[in-house]
Amino acid sequence: MENNHGKNKRIFMTILVHLFLIILVLIIVLPMCWLFLNSLKTNQEMFRDSIALPAVPRFENWINAWNKGLYNYFLSSLITSAMSIAGILLLSSLLAYGLTRLNLPGSGIFFIIVLGGMALSEQVALVPLFKMIQALGLYNTRLAVVLPYIAFRIPFTMFLLRSYFLGIPKELEEAAILDGATTLQIFYRIVLPISRPVLASAAIVNLNFVWNEFLFANIFLEDRKLMTIPLGLMTFQGDLKSDYVTMLAGILIASMPMVIMYLCMQKQFVRGLTSGAVKG
Repeated sequence: MENNHGKNKRIFMTILVHLFLIILVLIIVLPMCWLFLNSLKTNQEMFRDSIALPAVPRFENWINAWNKGLYNYFLSSLITSAMSIAGILLLSSLLAYGLTRLNLPGSGIFFIIVLGGMALSEQVALVPLFKMIQALGLYNTRLAVVLPYIAFRIPFTMFLLRSYFLGIPKELEEAAILDGATTLQIFYRIVLPISRPVLASAAIVNLNFVWNEFLFANIFLEDRKLMTIPLGLMTFQGDLKSDYVTMLAGILIASMPMVIMYLCMQKQFVRGLTSGAVKG
């Protein structure tokens, strides 16, 4: 009887967990489905019944959204994201490797100081950042957002990479030293290739932040050619006050890169995060 009771309890808990996960999936998927359906309708169809299927799918709404300026914001986001992710991964990996392998004096204190950056709020730092960017002559340039993105994402990324690097056997590096490899050669030829899963995880997490960041872009950028997707969509919506379906198509296009990237790299993303968490 006790075995049957325990078995029934496990089955009941499993059903509850699956129901909870299904509800979470529906909360995420249903708005995306609604957005997709209405981006293929006319404005009249959307206001008549926003849940119904479109009479004739109007894929030209996506083309109109792209041609009405969305491609400028999309291209700007791609350039800004590429520069930011490259800087974040490069500096964070070098910092994490130095803290785990070089055994420099005061490295523990330095690690705590850098990690403390995770507690710094963007809103709190906004005024001094604005003054610094103006003083450096970077206002309304791409570096005005790229540099803060890199600075604010280094603490978390360094912490994630450091946890992973600690799990890499030192024997590999010792063997490379015996073969005459320098510290930089060991880093680029041994450590980085082994760390691809956690680097992919860090890239996805940081890309999600950079791609959707609005505050810095709104404060530091004025030129439309430099505006990223979140800021561009705000002006895009203002330009299309009466053309709602084209606006919805633009929002859908802006969200697709992150969805596609995660679907393509989900295995590496999960493996990198779990490896970093366990090894830390």
